[in-house]
Amino acid sequence: MTTVTEREVLRDALGLLRDREQVAERLLESSAKHSFDPDKELDWDAPVEDGKWFWPPELLSLYDTPLWRRMSEDQRMDLARHEAASLASLGIWFEIILMQLLVRHIYDKSLTSNHVRYALTEIADECRHSMMFARMIKKGGAPTYQVPRVYHNLARVLKTVSTTPGSFAATLLGEEILDWMQRLTFPDERIQPIVRGVTRIHVVEEARHVRYAREELRRQMVSAPRWERELTRLSCGEAARVFATCFVNPQVYENVGLDRREAVAQVKASCHRREVMQSGASRLTEFLDDIGVMNGVSRRLWKSSGLLA
Repeated sequence: MTTVTEREVLRDALGLLRDREQVAERLLESSAKHSFDPDKELDWDAPVEDGKWFWPPELLSLYDTPLWRRMSEDQRMDLARHEAASLASLGIWFEIILMQLLVRHIYDKSLTSNHVRYALTEIADECRHSMMFARMIKKGGAPTYQVPRVYHNLARVLKTVSTTPGSFAATLLGEEILDWMQRLTFPDERIQPIVRGVTRIHVVEEARHVRYAREELRRQMVSAPRWERELTRLSCGEAARVFATCFVNPQVYENVGLDRREAVAQVKASCHRREVMQSGASRLTEFLDDIGVMNGVSRRLWKSSGLLA
């Protein structure tokens, strides 16, 4: 395949791709205007408010299941506290992986370019986000929830061998579904103020991260050799399956006094939960389909994950 330089005009199914340096310049300008220090921006000393949720009930995994209807209101709110901690733990795991993938991405690129400068800016954002999520978990009094050991170790392999388009496809998977949920969370007055503050900061700053990853993935899917594009389709589909599996740690159910097997079975059978997850993923799956990532085996893996109808 002909090598494509950064100065050449590139086009995909969505149209012309913008110059990489111009995209990064605009993202840097936005970062300068709309970046936050969570330690100073949020009131971490304010007490947790009675009667407020840590996560919107409609976004909880057991919502509208037979088990949910048997739970007391206190138990439902406790489930929200633990699921928020589980999601924050998953977010930290993803962000640590993302930071390493970004470092690998810029390792051989011009250190004075806007593209590299923005990547370093995003890494700084993700450092703050990881610390912010950890502090939110601690504030809520719930434990951290680790992903299963097999996936924790598989991520070591991903961080070492992932190709550039595969890295950005995985980045979007980790960012866009959680972002969709957080956009519903931060305006919700039923939710704890500290959770609303955390999700507001994350939504504002993640919008830039999504733009950066989408632009780069589009570029890579046009310029990468065929084998790399095929590998991206496979790895992205498998990442979707892992993500859906890890989204809520089943230990959450035991920690709020529920039968783990019954809870997991009801989540799997829940039409509401399936609709929530597919709605959260729809914007991403449409984008991936448009740029040719959802072809063949990738689509089958996405469907098996439950994130695609």
